[in-house]
Amino acid sequence: MSEELLAGKRICVVLLSGIGDVVHGLPVVNALKRDDPERDITWVVQTEPAPLLQPHPSIDRVMTFDRKKGLADIRRLWRELRPRELDLVINFNIYFKSIIPTFTARAADKVSFGRDRARDLVWMFANHRLPARPTRHVQDRFLEFLDYLAVPIEPIEWKISITDEERDWQREFFARFEDRRVVGIVATTARTEKDWRIEHFADLATALQRDFGLKVILLGGPSLREQARAHAMAERVEADVEWALGPDLRRLTYLVDGCDLLIAGDTGPLHIARALETPVIGLFGHTNPQLAGPYCAYDDLVIDRFNWDAPGLPADFNKPGGRARRMELISVADVLEKVHLAVERLPVDRRHS
Repeated sequence: MSEELLAGKRICVVLLSGIGDVVHGLPVVNALKRDDPERDITWVVQTEPAPLLQPHPSIDRVMTFDRKKGLADIRRLWRELRPRELDLVINFNIYFKSIIPTFTARAADKVSFGRDRARDLVWMFANHRLPARPTRHVQDRFLEFLDYLAVPIEPIEWKISITDEERDWQREFFARFEDRRVVGIVATTARTEKDWRIEHFADLATALQRDFGLKVILLGGPSLREQARAHAMAERVEADVEWALGPDLRRLTYLVDGCDLLIAGDTGPLHIARALETPVIGLFGHTNPQLAGPYCAYDDLVIDRFNWDAPGLPADFNKPGGRARRMELISVADVLEKVHLAVERLPVDRRHS
């Protein structure tokens, strides 16, 4: 905890990473707002996850920034952010792209991770740095900022908002399935190393309908890789699956909320599900669920092949924090075992409970 740094009234959050990290940032802004409801909070975010924050009860304004758009977007951000008078900037990121909004924002105090965890000289653009700590879950790393600012952490809340209109759309979508329980499948992650084999997903979806009577919906975004993998799965599956992929993150969020169960690898919708308390089966092999799994929930539904060792198994690391070929160690039977466990404790109708 810092004795000299207070959060102040006007705060800018810089978090320029994917959907999962944005979800992990929400308990921090909720705690800041809960500690002082008059705090004004600006969040600088990438375009893709921005809809998750619009609306949100603890965020007063959202500004987008995408470094890939080049000088034009830097100039736009400068015009929007630079005039604002701020007390504090919190930079959650560890990579170079976060330097631009952190430098642009006018605040007497700026706090980031220290040299032990930040890269690309990010720590040099903050005058306060978190103390060095061992690697831990992403959510715990973000909560360290609250401790540093002497802001109470508990209760940990995400408060992802679903509007009344979205609730109407949600009810209309799920009404077609009548009383059937619905399981969502997210078949594609951000990196191929984290993907489970598509033929396994097809066999899984077939078993979910045949053996459990579950309605399967395919969830995801608009990228070509997501679409291609979902099409390949739909061609192989021997079940009546519902296609629900699309570009609308708000729609993905209320569909995840409406599902009785979600099955996904290490990807953003898994963390949305955890925040919305939708039970989720996490498939982990390339990455470590102790650092990136559903935070403090559904541990017994996580399949962990990252930390699972036996003679003859591949043990090499092909990227920082990633273990090669570990997703191959997850079988359809492994997932069905978790499905059986999850279905046993589901309420009769979660969507109306």
